[in-house]
Amino acid sequence: MNIQRWIARRETNWRQLEQLLTQVEKRGLKSLNAGEIGILASLYRSVSADLARARTHNVGNTLIQDLQTLTARSYNQIYQGDRQKDTNAIKDFYIWGLPSVIQQTWGYIAVAFGIFLLGALVAWWFSWQDPMFMALVVPEGLIRMVRDRHELWMGSILGNEPLASSNIMINNMAVSFNAIAGGITGGVFSAYLLFFNGLLIGAIAVLVGQNGLAFPFWAFVFPHGSLELPAIFIAGGAGLLIARALLLPGQYRRVDAFRVYGSQAAQLVYGIIPMLLIAGAIEGFISPNPAIPDLLKYAIGMLLFVLLILYCQRQQQPD
Repeated sequence: MNIQRWIARRETNWRQLEQLLTQVEKRGLKSLNAGEIGILASLYRSVSADLARARTHNVGNTLIQDLQTLTARSYNQIYQGDRQKDTNAIKDFYIWGLPSVIQQTWGYIAVAFGIFLLGALVAWWFSWQDPMFMALVVPEGLIRMVRDRHELWMGSILGNEPLASSNIMINNMAVSFNAIAGGITGGVFSAYLLFFNGLLIGAIAVLVGQNGLAFPFWAFVFPHGSLELPAIFIAGGAGLLIARALLLPGQYRRVDAFRVYGSQAAQLVYGIIPMLLIAGAIEGFISPNPAIPDLLKYAIGMLLFVLLILYCQRQQQPD
C-alpha cells in the first residue's frame, strides 16, 4: 500500500469528521440536521476501518493515535448518549429532519409521482378506448364484481378489520421497500412498480366510473390514500436517489455518492414507515366502514393530505 497516497485520499474524511465532532461537542447533537447525523455515523464507520488498516500497515504511531482519538470521540457522541438524547434525536428527526430531507429531494419524489401519473393516464385513455385493455391490468374477478354485480370489493374487510389492517400494512411496506430497492437496478424496477401501480389505479378508475361506483370508490380511497400514495411516491424518490448514486455520481466518487444519496434515501425510508402504519390502520378501520358517511371520508382524506403538505413545508428552527 502506498501510505502517502492513502493518507492523502482519506484525510478529507478525517477532517470532515473532526469538524462535525467539534460542532457536536460544543453545541450538542441537535445542532446537526438529519443528513449530517447520517454522515457522522457513516464517517465513524469509515474512520474505524481506516484505523484498522493503519494498524495493519504500521503507518506510524502519531497517525494511529489520532485515528484512535477520532474513533473514541465518535463512539462517545453516537453511542454513549443517554436515552433522553436518543428520544430527542428521533423526535427532532420527525419534527424537523424529515421535512428538510423531503424538501431537499422533492425533485426525485416529483419524478416518481410523474411516472405513476403517466401510468394512470395511459390506463385511463386506453381503457376508455378499448375495453380489452382493462382486462390486461385488472383481475377478471374484480371486473365481473363491479360490472355485473355493481359491487365494490371493500366489504371483505368488514368483520376482519385487525387482520386486514395488518395485511394491508405489510403489503404497503412491501411495495414501498421494493420501490426503494429497485434503485439498485438503476431505477428501472422502481419506475416499473410506480408505472404499474398507476396503470392499475387508472384502469380501476375507468371501471368504477363506467359502472356508477366512482363516488363510493374514491370515498374509500381518499382517507388512507392521502397518506399511502404520497408514501409510495417518497419511496420511489428514495429508489431514484439510489439510482442516481449508481448511474450519475457526478462530482462524487461512486462510493461517496452512495454515502450522500443513500443517507437521504435511508431517511426517507424511516419517514414513510409511520405514514404506512397510519394509512394501513385507516384502510382497515375507517375507509371501508359503512357507518361513516362518504362525504366525511372525503373530508378526512382531504384534511390528512393538507396536514401532510403543511408538515412537509416545515422549516428548521434556528438554534
